Order: sequence, then C-alpha cells, then structure tokens
Amino acid sequence: MKITAQQVNELRKITGAGMMDCKKALVESDGDIEKAIDILRKKGQKVAAKRADRSANEGVVLAKVSDDKTFAAVIMINCETDFVAKNADFIGFTQSVLDKAVNNKVKNADELKATDLDGLTVDEAITNQTGVIGEKIELGAYEVVEAGSAYAYIHPGNRIATIAGFNKAGDFDAEGKDVVMQIAAMAPVSIDKDDVSEEIKEREIEIGKEQARQEGKPEEMLEKIAMGKLNKFFKENTLLNQAFIKDSKKTVGQYLKEADNELTVIAFKRLALA
Repeated sequence: MKITAQQVNELRKITGAGMMDCKKALVESDGDIEKAIDILRKKGQKVAAKRADRSANEGVVLAKVSDDKTFAAVIMINCETDFVAKNADFIGFTQSVLDKAVNNKVKNADELKATDLDGLTVDEAITNQTGVIGEKIELGAYEVVEAGSAYAYIHPGNRIATIAGFNKAGDFDAEGKDVVMQIAAMAPVSIDKDDVSEEIKEREIEIGKEQARQEGKPEEMLEKIAMGKLNKFFKENTLLNQAFIKDSKKTVGQYLKEADNELTVIAFKRLALA
C-alpha cells in the first residue's frame, strides 16, 4: 500500500513523532492511523494523549446549559477554513443552533437535524450556510448530558467545549466549573476506572508489555509491569482519579467529596478540534 505525504503529516501532527517513524508505522499498519499510533507507542515514540480529539476540519465548538440547570449540550459545526471558523456570523449561526437545541432539550444529533430553525430544519439551515459561505459546512457532533445539575465550559477560541453532570442538584457552581475545566484541560477517557472499556484496557496492557519487553525486562515480569502501567493510566486518564488541576495533592473525586460527601460526576462530554 502506498503511504501518502498527507497521511504521514497527519500522523505526525497527532503524535509528535518524526516523519520517518510515522511513515514506517503507517507502512506497518497498512495505512491505519489508530494502529500506527499504537505501533509508535509500543516503540516508545512521543504520542499525544489527546489523539481522539483529531478532526479533519476547522469549525466552532460551543456548549450551553438549560435555564433549569438539568440539561447541557455541546455542539461542533465544521467548516473548511480557520478564516470561516473565526467569522462572527458563523459563530453566531452555531450559537443559534445550540440555543434552539438547549431550549428544546434536543436529545441527539438526528433529532437536532430535524428541529425547526426559523422555518427550516437545522439540517436545511446548515446546507443553506454552505451556499452562503461557499465552504462545506456540516454538523460534526452533538452531545448532551442530563443530570441533577449540569455545567458547561467553552475554552477561549471556541475549539474545545465540555459539559458535565452531577448526581444531585444543589449549589455546586464552583465545583461544576472546576470539573468542566478539568475535562477540557486533561481530556479523561472515562469517569472512573470501572468505566474504561475492555478494549482500552487490553490495548494499554499490550502496550505496557511491549514497552517493558523492549526495555529488556524478563518475560515473566511483563504482566506485572503492564498492570502497574495500567494503574498509572487510570490515574492519569479517568476523571475522578486524576490529580485536580488546582491542587495536585488531591484527586478530582476527593475535591468533590469535600463539597458534599455524596457528590459525584455521572456523565461528561468533551468535543475538540485538533
């Protein structure tokens, strides 16, 4: 299979690894980006943890909470260029779609596409924007959280936005803001270690074994070493077990218990442009 310069450059942007290393990994993986990332990790190459945030397009990412604070939504509308993404009219259009979605507590992307927006469906309005702007415009993603209390955060620049929900209602605005900012900064893969998929666990164990093997560790020690690496992965990549960004001496879970012993996160979503 012929590997293109564009594929190599994309993998390099995601991982930070060298051009030749990226090309070799792509050749080995028959052009599969995800497999190539794992190959680079196994060989100890630098790999950005946030590879799941990759998007081939530019665009705008926004988030909002309903007036009753029980519903939050995050939306990504994509375009082709950074110039359009920064245009006030395009940002305003994305905001109008999100406002409609939150006001009507629209549950998913398909429902959103069929929602009325000034006499057109959202899907038709997005197509109309393509004609107005002259670029391909599309709904990249739409996610929601319903909870006892919900929170939202938009990182400056409209390229990352997050939403999260607590298990109970209450005066938790400070904690809610801290949590959605934590999610934006640290990109956790799940709420707790029990929520991590078996596929991810198996992949991390395999990568841990291969790293240890290449370091010359005895074969009989590989499983134990890999499990240690998996536990480290849980601490770094599951929200409640991550070090709290405002005070690294405590975890996010411990921080929430200080506010209310029963308080926890029941759902979160994070959308980001590369």
